[in-house]
Amino acid sequence: MAYEVLARKWRPQQFDDVVGQAHVTQTLRNAITSDRVAHAYIFVGPRGTGKTTTARILAKALNCQKGGGPTTEPCDKCDSCKEIMSGSSLDVIEIDGASNNSVDQVRDLRESIAFVPARGPFKIYIIDEVHMLSISAFNALLKTLEEPPRHVKFLFATTDPQKVPTTILSRCQRFDLRRITLREIVGQLEKIAKVEQIAIAPDALLAIARGAEGGLRDATGALDQLVSFRGKTIAEPDVLAVFGLVAHQTLEALAQAVVGGDVATALRVVAELDASGKDLQRLVVELLGYFRDLLVCRYVGDAAALPDLTDEQIARLKTAAATLDPDRLLRIVELLVEADARMRYALSRRTLLEIALVRGCRAARVATLDEVLRGVQAARSELGADAPPADDELPTATVAEEPARYASAPAPRPATATTPVAPAASAQDDLAKLTQEWSKLVERIGSVDLLAKKYLVDAQPVSVVGNHVVIGFDPEFASEIETVRNPRTQKFMQHALREVLGRAVAVEFKVGDVASQPSPAAAAPAAAAPATAPKSASKDKRDWHKHPAVNNVLEAFNGDISEVR
Repeated sequence: MAYEVLARKWRPQQFDDVVGQAHVTQTLRNAITSDRVAHAYIFVGPRGTGKTTTARILAKALNCQKGGGPTTEPCDKCDSCKEIMSGSSLDVIEIDGASNNSVDQVRDLRESIAFVPARGPFKIYIIDEVHMLSISAFNALLKTLEEPPRHVKFLFATTDPQKVPTTILSRCQRFDLRRITLREIVGQLEKIAKVEQIAIAPDALLAIARGAEGGLRDATGALDQLVSFRGKTIAEPDVLAVFGLVAHQTLEALAQAVVGGDVATALRVVAELDASGKDLQRLVVELLGYFRDLLVCRYVGDAAALPDLTDEQIARLKTAAATLDPDRLLRIVELLVEADARMRYALSRRTLLEIALVRGCRAARVATLDEVLRGVQAARSELGADAPPADDELPTATVAEEPARYASAPAPRPATATTPVAPAASAQDDLAKLTQEWSKLVERIGSVDLLAKKYLVDAQPVSVVGNHVVIGFDPEFASEIETVRNPRTQKFMQHALREVLGRAVAVEFKVGDVASQPSPAAAAPAAAAPATAPKSASKDKRDWHKHPAVNNVLEAFNGDISEVR
């Protein structure tokens, strides 16, 4: 007897045998039990997930002679079941959509539909890769598909439902078959190996499942090929050698080198993999998957979100993710996505991969914006919140690649302390005091709410009536009011106003003409005004480029100075 490949030998013959598609098989069973079988179904999903197999099982269930009618468990012994399994049934016609896609062939199909079944109760047409039919063929099928004879059923299968006209889809009940998980593929391969007496290592099973990318047929075919290559004793290196895959431990080592900023190790691993003939394009895809798993562990930490990994792999991922910054991980992922897109059309894939990994190592070591801000805040706290700025204090510089909310800052505080004001005796005294302390008040709020600080710089106190304070915005900045009208910012503002005025007040933000209001600088006593302009104001962009601190920031964020304030 001729040899039968494992993929055909182990093809499911019952609904229970279909792996990973319980949502489809259960619905079909219920439809048969309740006598609600539709006249047309379309099965959608990636290759090797069971679309055509499910259609054949449904055909057997509808035409099985056991009990004289449809059943959820075909007997596989009657003449009808045997003919369907062998592909020789006169009542179940399988059509390849790619080679029977003309309108004339569809017209022939319409004519044959009128004939009653030869053996079973239904005449069933299974059209595989139905999206390959021409537009004219689809149009010729429309009327028959919507109102076929009672003895006709249509079962379609496609990997590309976007190419199927909506007029066809709307006339079918659609089932989306998902990719089969790694655990489910490994379980099925273990079952096959046990029956076929194949000794295969668990790591080798995992490698086969990774290479199958959710297709059980591909995984079974790979196992068959490995048996031909190595016999019935298979180890992980055999799988890696045949299919060009990378060991999971090597993948982890490369990823750890990137997040640790170890350029030398990352380049050495890539050189070794390239010398051994590994597919570098696939390596990038697997690296992306690994960093995706790291992000999931960092944010979720739930094994349910990582169904394709073993418990041991999840434990190692959690350990690695606990010490990593999510922003750095996202930056590395962006670099790998860019490299993947460019490598598809490049001749020197290794060069592009090495450049991406070097940039990833650098991104892992460069301080993130949040870390820089926390460092600045910590330094301010150590120096003291009320310490006056030095003469050469840096003005705010807008860096081209940084968010706009860090581009503005209030004017520097006067070098000398202001004269304390007596407790407020009138609304005018309170307003003058607020105007005089406004820049300090904005700075205090900005230490806990950077976004609010940006918008409050353009505002001014316009009135104090009893325990009611009004903060005015110029009409030019009217759109900024909604940003500061949130409970969090208002709470910070009320707390800061209470410290200045010595009593609890309510705050209101309004749009009005604030041009006539005294500015915070004008309200300060004349003695507090600096005799000369700040030293830093006389510097231009070229001077700031020479400043070591500014130069370090520009290099870290790959930016440039666009404005000096």
